[in-house]
Amino acid sequence: MNLEVQQIIDKAVDTHQLSHSELCYLLASDSSRAPLSVAADKVRQKYVGDAVHLRGIIEFSNHCQRNCRYCGLRKGNPNLKRYRMIPDEIYATALAACGRGYRTIVLQSGEDSYYDPEIVAWTVKRLKTLDLVVTLSCGERSYQDYLYWRKAGANRYLLKHETANPQLYSKLHPDMTFSNRKRCLMDLRELGYQVGSGCMVGLPGQTVETLAEDLLYLKELDVEMAGIGPFIPHPQTPLAGAVQGTVEMTLLMIALTRLLLPQAHLPSTTALSTIDLLGRQKALLCGANVIMPNVTPQPFRQFYEIYPNKDTNQGDNWDEVGSLVNSLGRTISHDHGHSPKQEFSSERRGEVNA
Repeated sequence: MNLEVQQIIDKAVDTHQLSHSELCYLLASDSSRAPLSVAADKVRQKYVGDAVHLRGIIEFSNHCQRNCRYCGLRKGNPNLKRYRMIPDEIYATALAACGRGYRTIVLQSGEDSYYDPEIVAWTVKRLKTLDLVVTLSCGERSYQDYLYWRKAGANRYLLKHETANPQLYSKLHPDMTFSNRKRCLMDLRELGYQVGSGCMVGLPGQTVETLAEDLLYLKELDVEMAGIGPFIPHPQTPLAGAVQGTVEMTLLMIALTRLLLPQAHLPSTTALSTIDLLGRQKALLCGANVIMPNVTPQPFRQFYEIYPNKDTNQGDNWDEVGSLVNSLGRTISHDHGHSPKQEFSSERRGEVNA
């Protein structure tokens, strides 16, 4: 084994700190893959245990006002059949998921202003009557919207930064700015949400240097959840002909994230299992501790196509996921799966006082 690789990994295990140059070295070294996976799995076991948390995702709208160059939901895609779920449909889906054992529901959509703050808040309040933790993933909104939803009972918010390199971010998001994405994430932190962010791996123009920036930005944010998944080109986007991200580099990024953020929840992403049938297992073996099955009902589910083949071979049935987890010697968690970080005490997990 490369001695320098092992020394850097040992430092990460001991201190949960690495420099930009050290991260680049590990990302560029073929000899780092196996020892990083082993180290990340041990850190995962020490800090978050063997339980795997299941979060049920409801993709309630595929309308989007943005034109991100990699996403099949982009406003400029005329070939996508659009849909919106009404609040009663969302509630019925959450109720069914709750009956199957889910304790967390993720309400995810494109950036769709049709759902004004009042509609989202009312939906959150209804889901809270089911004793569910509610995670929102509705994109960039105002501070007042985030505050309103936090007061309504939303516990968590997922807003991936996608890439922390401002120049690359601008190329991928022609109608957005990285400064505003950072503003949103800081607003969410200030308001007491358990914050999730993350990046794609393999984006056109990405380098090990920009990937290291992503890891350091997640460390700076001190996120409660970090979603790392491969870039998958969609045929109805400007990046249709780009090269797909790799499983190997995605797993390296997950492992490094675990070392830098030992208490964070790290999902084995749907995108990873889309390009590798064993993707979920591989991620769980190198630091991940969350699976996010899709509970969106048909006919809506097939049209939430942020990348192609998203619903192929996912194994989203609760029993199937449980069998997968058990095969690795792990267990399914039946609690709400709040962040283990000390600052998220039982007092802060509740509602924000009006």
